[in-house]
Amino acid sequence: MEHIVETLVQLFSQTIPAELTVFVLSLMPIIELRGGILAAKLLDLQMLPAFFICLVGTLLPTPFILLFINKIFSWMRNTRLVKLVDRMEQKGRSKFAKINQYKTLGLLIFVAIPLPGTGAWTGSLAAALMKMDFKSAMLSVAGGTLLADIIMCLVSYGLLGLVL
Repeated sequence: MEHIVETLVQLFSQTIPAELTVFVLSLMPIIELRGGILAAKLLDLQMLPAFFICLVGTLLPTPFILLFINKIFSWMRNTRLVKLVDRMEQKGRSKFAKINQYKTLGLLIFVAIPLPGTGAWTGSLAAALMKMDFKSAMLSVAGGTLLADIIMCLVSYGLLGLVL
C-alpha cells in the first residue's frame, strides 16, 4: 500500500495541489482514507485538514454505492462483464457472516478496521448486497469511516506514541 501511495503521490503532486491529491486518493477503492492519510503525511499536510479531506473523500461514494450498486450489477449481468459482477458480489458476500451477525454494529466495526479489504467501499457493497436499509447502512459506514480516520491519523501522525 505504501509503495502504491508513494507512486501516486509522485504522479499527482507534479500536476495538482497536495489537498486535491489526498482527496483523489481517498476517493479510490482499496486506497481510501488509509492511503489518503499516508499521502497527506508524505505531502506534509497538517493532520486536521488531512482528517477532514480524507473523511469527505472516502464517504462521498458511499450513498451512490448503497443506492445504485444492485441496479448496476443487474445491468452488467446482461453484458460481457458478468464475471466481474460475480467476483465483486463474492467479495461482498464473503463479508456477510462477519457483518450480518451484528448488523449495524458489525458493519461499523468492519469499516472501522483500517486494513486492506475493509473500508467504506467494501462495507457499502456488503450492505447493499445484504439489502440493509439505507439510513442504517449509511450511519454505520460513516461511523466506521470516522473511527478508521481517527486510528489512521493517530498512527500516521505519531500521536499514538505521545499518548503511550
